[in-house]
Amino acid sequence: MSKFLHQRPLQNQPTNPYPLSPRSSSPFQRPISLFSRTGLLILLSLMLIMGVFLPWIGMPLFVFTNTKPSVTKWRHYSLEQAASFVARNGTLIVCAVSEPYLPFLNNWLISIVRQKHHDKVLVIAEDYATLYKVNERWPGHAVLVPPALDSQAAHKFGSQGFFNFTSRRPRHLLDILELGYNVMYNDVDMVWLGDPFTYLEEHHDVYFTDDMTAVKPLNHSHDLPAPGKKGRTYICSCMIFLRPTDGAKLVMKKWIEELKAQPWSKAKKANDQPAFNWALNRTNGQVDLYLLPQVAFPTGGLYFKNQSWVQATKGMHVIIHNNYITGFEKKIKRFHDFGLWLVDDYALESPLGRL
Repeated sequence: MSKFLHQRPLQNQPTNPYPLSPRSSSPFQRPISLFSRTGLLILLSLMLIMGVFLPWIGMPLFVFTNTKPSVTKWRHYSLEQAASFVARNGTLIVCAVSEPYLPFLNNWLISIVRQKHHDKVLVIAEDYATLYKVNERWPGHAVLVPPALDSQAAHKFGSQGFFNFTSRRPRHLLDILELGYNVMYNDVDMVWLGDPFTYLEEHHDVYFTDDMTAVKPLNHSHDLPAPGKKGRTYICSCMIFLRPTDGAKLVMKKWIEELKAQPWSKAKKANDQPAFNWALNRTNGQVDLYLLPQVAFPTGGLYFKNQSWVQATKGMHVIIHNNYITGFEKKIKRFHDFGLWLVDDYALESPLGRL
């Protein structure tokens, strides 16, 4: 903006042989003060032309142009601002992503676009590269909650970087609940085949999915399953829906406590899921917990390995999780093999386009 306001002194101006007296000078020859009424009107006009959205219309104070965002534009964009901008009917869909996972983010988004729920997606970027890239293509739909993590260290399952990455999840979710929103969390190695919100119409505190591969009856119980050999259940932390109730907040607080009590070490390569299960087990009876139908939300160990079950339940699957396998290439190949890798042919359906 300063380049418009700065004026160079003109050199070698010709002398007017017939100067006017100061009292009779033309008003059009007077410099316009920035703080005069005319100056302010000109400044406001320039701001509107350049596409600056003023804060009182509910948008972040950023210039949404086709140029690449500068490093500073999104650094101060807060979770509260992002949630307010993205939420629809009091609900957010949230994922946490580091740069290596961007292809999976795009694949997941395409499937959500097809269910017409992408407008409520908020990407919690775990590094600045992800924050800028998403907001460059889809302004306002990514936020970074400091500190930023090492994106390369975060993607290897079982590593300390992976633990540091996943252990931030309950804090993000608790902060969103404290803001008063319903929130669905998804891992981005998932694909939506249907609308999950039809299964979330009741008013339980916490909804989750089983990570066991054993086939359940279609009318199975929706209570928290009985603990296994390790004394806890085997619920997946990949897909969670929470309402902003005291019960849901209690589960998130317990999850945070369990992660602090079971930190990562070389001997015990912890991840977030056992701590989530301990939190559910310790709050069972105090919180309204709900196990989602296995047929609609199958684990990858069932969907990708039991084709007779898949055929018998065809048309009933809603969200597929590509777990029970590690490694980017292996996950992508498996999605390819089952017709669920959408990025190659349908990238333009994503709000991010071709990354």
